[in-house]
Amino acid sequence: MTHFVVVQLTPKNTEILDRYLAVGRAAVEKHGGTAIAGGPDRKVLEENGAGDPASVLLSFPSGAAAESWINDPDLKDVHDLRRNGANTTITLLPPMA
Repeated sequence: MTHFVVVQLTPKNTEILDRYLAVGRAAVEKHGGTAIAGGPDRKVLEENGAGDPASVLLSFPSGAAAESWINDPDLKDVHDLRRNGANTTITLLPPMA
């Protein structure tokens, strides 16, 4: 069953974050994931003090695939780029019945 992951990023080093963006998609695709929404053209509908993070919605074929992506030791360098380029919150959303 499809699982979704919300990635929220608050940039802290745009040079490093740009390097991540160049390789991040391939890392997600390695585990069957797809970026389905997000990017710089987002429109904030409500903000009450949380700030304005960039958000990306990912789709994975299963929760296990999403967890494999985030825990893949072969992607350590890619994840380090993201972590060094931005403060992030990455949330796996369970399917709703």
